[in-house]
Amino acid sequence: MELTVQVRKRGTLTLPAKLREKYGIKPGDTFHLVDLDGVFILTPMAPVVPDLAREIERLRKESGLSTEDLLAALREQREAYYKEHYGKGEAYCHLGHWR
Repeated sequence: MELTVQVRKRGTLTLPAKLREKYGIKPGDTFHLVDLDGVFILTPMAPVVPDLAREIERLRKESGLSTEDLLAALREQREAYYKEHYGKGEAYCHLGHWR
């Protein structure tokens, strides 16, 4: 399929409806643009983080865990990982978000 697009005043372009429909592109979808010496390749960015967050929340609700339970378990796992990989002592983040 060969189509023409036009760059608008503010640098935006519109993907033709045929392409959007064919590939299920919706408003808000994010793409990665690669410039190969003037040849542009546009690839969809996989929405991994939002999908993963939804799946974690679904599993949390199914298991009956509270957010506090989940965070406490995360702290325990982080502490165990830290001790296993870095020796004894408490895990500490230099940004102060966790210890």
